[in-house]
Amino acid sequence: MSGRKSAAPVKRAGSTSSDSFRPSRDEILAYIAENPDLSGKRELAKAFRLKGDDRIWLKDMLRDMQDEGLLQKRDKKLKRPGDLPHMVVLDVVSRDADGLLIARPAEWPADLGAAPLVAIRTQRQGRGPAPGIGDRVLAKTFPNEEKGGPTYTARVVKIFDKQRDAVLGVLRHLADGGFRMEPVERRQPELIIDEDDLNGAKPGDLIEVAPLRHARYGLPKGKVVEVVGSLTSEKAVSMIAIHSHDIPHVFPNAVIAEAEACRPATLDGSSHGREDWRDLPLITIDPADAKDHDDAVHAAPDEDEANPGGIVATVAIADVAAYVRPGTELDQEALKRGNSCYFPDRVVPMLPERISNDLCSLRENEDRPALAVRMVFSAEGRKMRHSFHRVMMRSHVKLSYNQAQAAIDGAADEKAAPFLDHVLKPLWDGYRVLKRGRESRQPLDLDLPERKILLKEDGTVDRVVVPDRLDAHKLIEEFMIQANVAAAETLEAKRQPLIYRIHDEPSMAKQESLREFLTTVGLSLARGANLRPSQFNGILKAVEGSEHDELVNQVVLRSQSQAIYSKDNAGHFGLNLKRYAHFTSPIRRYADLIVHRALISALGLGKDGMTKAEEGRLEEISALISATERRAMAAERDTVDRLIAAHLATRIDETFTGRISGVTKAGLFVQLPQFGADGFVPVSTLGDDYYIYDEAAHAMVGERSRKGFRLADTVEVKLVEIAPMAGSLRFEMMSDPEPVSGSRASLHKAKGRRRADQSRRPGGRGSTRSRR
Repeated sequence: MSGRKSAAPVKRAGSTSSDSFRPSRDEILAYIAENPDLSGKRELAKAFRLKGDDRIWLKDMLRDMQDEGLLQKRDKKLKRPGDLPHMVVLDVVSRDADGLLIARPAEWPADLGAAPLVAIRTQRQGRGPAPGIGDRVLAKTFPNEEKGGPTYTARVVKIFDKQRDAVLGVLRHLADGGFRMEPVERRQPELIIDEDDLNGAKPGDLIEVAPLRHARYGLPKGKVVEVVGSLTSEKAVSMIAIHSHDIPHVFPNAVIAEAEACRPATLDGSSHGREDWRDLPLITIDPADAKDHDDAVHAAPDEDEANPGGIVATVAIADVAAYVRPGTELDQEALKRGNSCYFPDRVVPMLPERISNDLCSLRENEDRPALAVRMVFSAEGRKMRHSFHRVMMRSHVKLSYNQAQAAIDGAADEKAAPFLDHVLKPLWDGYRVLKRGRESRQPLDLDLPERKILLKEDGTVDRVVVPDRLDAHKLIEEFMIQANVAAAETLEAKRQPLIYRIHDEPSMAKQESLREFLTTVGLSLARGANLRPSQFNGILKAVEGSEHDELVNQVVLRSQSQAIYSKDNAGHFGLNLKRYAHFTSPIRRYADLIVHRALISALGLGKDGMTKAEEGRLEEISALISATERRAMAAERDTVDRLIAAHLATRIDETFTGRISGVTKAGLFVQLPQFGADGFVPVSTLGDDYYIYDEAAHAMVGERSRKGFRLADTVEVKLVEIAPMAGSLRFEMMSDPEPVSGSRASLHKAKGRRRADQSRRPGGRGSTRSRR
C-alpha cells in the first residue's frame, strides 16, 4: 500500500543540503499529491528549504496556481482539484479482475467530472474491517503509485452499520392466500409472512418486518414488528427515509439499560465540585414544541467602571459529558448516530429520552448540571474576556420565542411578565451590544427564508408556512455563536486537541463561475485569494429589492462551500470567524460532546473529559459525524419531498405559480413556494426552439429566439405527473420564454462546445437542445 511520505525536506539531485531552490509547479503539485496532510504554505516552505524572499516567492506562486485552478484551498491545506481527502466515506461498488474491491467516494461534486476509483486494500493476517460490495465505509486514502489502475488505494477504518434488524415494505396478499412483504428499497429481498406473524397488519399496510431464520432454499421469512400505517401518512414517509438512509432509530437494550441506570448529578457528586449557580436567573428560549432544552442564557450590565456600556453575557449548556462517558454503550451509540434527525412528525434522537428529555434537559425550576461560559463584551460588541465554569443551575422560566418577543414588544403574558424587567430587557440590551459586534464583523448575510411543514392530526400536510424571523431567534443565535467562539479560543490557548466547525471560502472554480454570472446582471466580484464575506454582502446589498434580488441570493448560496467538522482549523468563512467550534448542543450533536470533554480536560473540571484514545481518533470522528450530518439532511429533505408529493397527488393537471430553483442541461427545477416542493420540467418539453444550457447565466436559452428561462424566474407550470414514493413531481411549462440579458457571450461559448461535442459523436443533436 502507498503511504504518506515523511516531512523531510525535498532536495533536487545535485543540490547541497544547505541549498534552497525554487521548485517548479510540477514539483509543487507532486509534493502536495504525496503529502496531502503537509500541504500548507509553511509545510511547503519547510519541505523545499525556502527562506526570506523565497517564501514570498512561494506565496505568490501558490496564489497564481490557485487563480489558474491548479490548486484549491481546503481546511488551510492546498489540494489539487479533484483530490480526495485523507479520510473519506466510500461506497464499495465492485471487484476488479484480480478480485480487489473497488470503491468510489460516497459524495462527489458534479463539476469535477467522474469520481475517482479507489482500490480497497485489506490488512495482513485478516486484521481490520473486511468490507464487501454494497458496503459504505470510512477509509484512509493514499495516492496509488501503480500506473494504469485506480487513482487511490485505501485502508478501511470502519464499516457503517446497516439496518439489518428490520426491513420496511408493503404487505401484499397473494393469489394462493399467502402474504408477502414487498420492500420499499429495491436492494432488499422480498419476505414471506406467515399469517400467525402478521401482528394485525392488513394488505396495503406499510410494515416493519424482522427477518427470521429460513431454509436454504426459497424466499426468506419475516415477522411483522410494527404496522406503520398508510403509505400516505407522514409517519410512513419518515420511516421510508430512515430506512433508505440507514439511520439507526432503535436503541439497543444495552444502551437503554445504561441510560436508565444514570442518576442525577449533584453539587458534590464530581471530583472537583460544582459551582452553585442556581440563584442566577438563567432562562431557556426555544420553539414552543421543543421537548429538550440544552441552552440557557442571561445578560447583565458590566459593573466594571473601566467598561462603560459593556455587558456580561452568560450561556449555560447541558452537561451531557457528566452522563455519557467515553467508551460506554451510550457513547458508542451516540457516535454511530452522530446527531439527532428531525422530521415533521418525529425526532430520531442521538441519545435516549432518559438523557435527552430528562437528566440533561434544562427544565424549568429543576436543578441541572451545566457547563457555562461567562463572557464580557465592550459597548462596541468586542469580547474582552471569558471564563468557563462547571455548575449546577436552575432554569427560572421556560419561554417560547414568540412569548419572549411578545413580552419585549409590550404584550407580555402572565408567564413572561414577572421576568420582563430584570431578565428579558437586560437580555435584549445584551443582544444590541452583540449585534454591534456582528455588524462590525460582517458575516455572510443571505436572505433565504426557511419553510416549515404543519401537519394535521392524521399526519398529512395541512400547510407550509414561513415562520417569522424574530429578534428572539437572532438573540439566541448570536449568544450561541459567541459561546462557540469562546470554546474554540480556550482550547487553542490550552493546546488541547478538539473538533472545529469549519467553512472554507468558495473554491476558485466556484468564484469564477459566480464572477461570470454577476457580469450578466451588471455586477462584479474582485479577483484574488483573500475573498471576504463583506464582498458578498456588498453584492447582496446592491440588488436588494430589485428584480435580481432572489436570483443573486440563490447563486451566491450555491457558490459557498459546505461546512464540515475537522480536527484542523480553517476558520469559518460564512461567519467570518478565525476559530469556531460547536459547543452549544451536546444533546443533539456529537461534535459538541467532544468539545465539552475537551474543555473538561483542558481546564481540570473533572475526570470525565477527553481521553488520549479519543484525541488520537479526532480525524476519524470528524469524518464520521460530517457524514452523519449529511445523511440526516438528505433524509429530512427526502421526507419533505415525499410528503409534499403525496399531498399534491390529487391535483394533477392543475396550474401553479412557481419559481425556477435550478437549471441543468436536462431541464429546469421549479419550486412551488406555497408548498416548498421542487418539480422538474424536462428540456425536451420547453418548446419549438433549440434550448441550450447557459451555465454562466444560470439559464436555458433558445438558440434562435435568444429567449429562455433563468434561475429565480417566476413561471406558471402545470403538474402532469407525480411519483409519491420517489417524492418527484413533473411539470409542463406554461409561461412563455423571456429575453435573457447578458447571455449572448456565454451562449456563443455553449453553442461552440455543443458543436464540438456533436463532431465527436455520430447521430446529431445533443441532449441540451430539443425541438418539440
